Amino acid sequence: MSEKEMKLTQAEEHEAFETSHSEVQAIMEKYDRESVTRHLKGPLKWIVFALCILFSCVQLYAAFTANIPATQLRPLHLGFVMMLVFLIFPVTKKARRDVLPIYDVVLSLVAMGVCLYCALQHVELANRIGKMLPIDIWVGGLLIVLLFECCRRVVGLPIMCVAAVFLLYAHFGPYMPGLLAHRGKSVKQIIEQLVYTTEGIMGTPLGASSTFIFLFVLFGAFLERTEVGTFFIDFANAIAGHKRGGPAKVAVLASALEGTVSGSSVANTVGSGSFTIPMMKKLGYRKEFAAAVEATASTGGQIMPPVMGAAAFLMAESVGVSYTEVVKAALIPALLYFVGIYIIIEFEARKYGLVGMNKADMPKFLPLVKRSGYLILPLLVILAFLSLGYTPIFAALVGIASCVICDIIRHLIIGITGAVEARKARKEAASTGKIILDTAVSTGVDVVAALDKGARNVLSVAVACGMAGIIVGMITLTGIGQTLGNSLTALAGGNQYLTLIFTMLASIILGMGVPTTANYLITSTIMAGTVMKVVGCEMLAAHMFVFYFGIIADITPPVALAAMAGSAIAKSDPFKTGLNAVKLAIAAFIVPYLFVFNNKMLLIGAQWYDVLQIGVTSVFGMMGIAAALEGYFSRHAHLLQRLLFLAGGLLLIEPSLLTDIIGIVVIIIPIIWQDLENKKLGGKMEPSFDTYKGMGLGKKLTTMLTESFVMIGRLFSKTDSAKG
Repeated sequence: MSEKEMKLTQAEEHEAFETSHSEVQAIMEKYDRESVTRHLKGPLKWIVFALCILFSCVQLYAAFTANIPATQLRPLHLGFVMMLVFLIFPVTKKARRDVLPIYDVVLSLVAMGVCLYCALQHVELANRIGKMLPIDIWVGGLLIVLLFECCRRVVGLPIMCVAAVFLLYAHFGPYMPGLLAHRGKSVKQIIEQLVYTTEGIMGTPLGASSTFIFLFVLFGAFLERTEVGTFFIDFANAIAGHKRGGPAKVAVLASALEGTVSGSSVANTVGSGSFTIPMMKKLGYRKEFAAAVEATASTGGQIMPPVMGAAAFLMAESVGVSYTEVVKAALIPALLYFVGIYIIIEFEARKYGLVGMNKADMPKFLPLVKRSGYLILPLLVILAFLSLGYTPIFAALVGIASCVICDIIRHLIIGITGAVEARKARKEAASTGKIILDTAVSTGVDVVAALDKGARNVLSVAVACGMAGIIVGMITLTGIGQTLGNSLTALAGGNQYLTLIFTMLASIILGMGVPTTANYLITSTIMAGTVMKVVGCEMLAAHMFVFYFGIIADITPPVALAAMAGSAIAKSDPFKTGLNAVKLAIAAFIVPYLFVFNNKMLLIGAQWYDVLQIGVTSVFGMMGIAAALEGYFSRHAHLLQRLLFLAGGLLLIEPSLLTDIIGIVVIIIPIIWQDLENKKLGGKMEPSFDTYKGMGLGKKLTTMLTESFVMIGRLFSKTDSAKG
């Protein structure tokens, strides 16, 4: 390559990165409603900042002391949330971001006022259930209206529309057709149920948000201030950056790590995708495939323990099991999801001869771990405390404390390193006192910034929990949940597989454009009971089933927000990107059906040898499915080879000994077959595509099938002769 060409390539690469970084904010605002925030200046900026700090401090006080009862903490939590939403989020995307209109100041004060009314009079209000005063009804109605407006601003229309439909259904029950008809509820009954009982807005979802969800979101903010995200990317680069198809594998590893503490598929996609997608394109990956890899991996972060987009805590509350049980159940399916993506990437790289990044430019693993490995300690600490049986609240508090300690260590290292380098350069080095003072100041700044960030990050989750409370409250009040379940079962004719397919489709539709937490709350409330009733599975398995399909709505066309965000960075076709993402996420479409019928995949009632068998055979099963989807193993696969890879892969993923044995036999056939083809071509890995050139579809299929049967015949005849 000439010097001129080299300069051009470097310029193009620089332009690609600059373009992707300059568009990050625009992409986030287009596909992630939470990113459309005001940018205030002057006193208003610091007032909002102070309120965020106060919110976090109140939540930490409640967690440390447990002095605030739930009936007070939940409305107080919601009051802070709604007040901050009106102050931080503009009324529309096109509204000015640098001013705070007086009407939003009024709305924020009213929102906090109605919630304080509920918090300060919680005992009196509980005693007035069934005989509410007129002011109680007006306050409750106003709270519901304000919550809807907050939802419109920060979460979006999908969950708002679902909640509105349930409200209308509750009131206009007598006018509903057929099985949906009921006596109907008055406005007073609806408000009383939603605002003044624990089966509505102030119910379990908001209770989870006001306790451990807030703490884990805050933990994520503290972790971010320690620059653990940079460490994750460097760690992934050190492991996989130089390997075949390196940037794509880096995207998978980094997104899996980031997803353990993050709660947004779109934010994950744009955050790491602004780096990985241009690199994938540069090394030869197709635009649609590059965008799909990042979107799929980032979406998978929502099903990766320990946090799972905060849904793990809600699932534990809903199912009535410990948080540790949820994490254990989620582990194998999540690993299979990422293993499936990783293997498909490997086959894609082999198929097109794609190489990795220059190893000399990648971080070195051991030096990286020695230099920055301590940053992973907060995650290890939190997992250790959860495993030892401590409550999520206590584990989160210890995790936050460990983040602060790691941040102190980080700033001390920076200060000491700077002093050493200054001495080497024969310049004046900072004194020990100066290093300690700088460390204290820098850590203090990080702590305050994390408190602010944590309060802002929880807003969408808390609003979604409040809206989910409306849905749950109306389902409880009207009994529509059982009616929907019966209707779905009747539609499927009682067939288990059809019921699961209909549930899958309903979960994907309900999950489109909805954040992770709200997504799970909606799908589990409406659909999980039906799965349990028809299949007869464990409650946790039913909840995991609907959760998985609600999550992958983020990469399933036509909405596919994560895929859309990835395609905006890659400048690819959004629909094709979504289709590629569905192919990459094939495990998420297969594994839920398997664990519903065999709960051992969720480690329910499984022994250590069951775990070993399921883990090993499932990985090989994903390899077979990936080979079938990519049409490639050690060479391009014929039609029958792909069918054999698919059948063998599915059999191996099914967690039973008989299917594993059959699956091994079936999957070995195309592997040996391709090996014989490679030897026949003198070690050449790629067949010519000219064989079928010019053929019509019918003749092409006939020729491929004929060749496939001939090759199988040769395979067995060669094996027999070898035995003889």
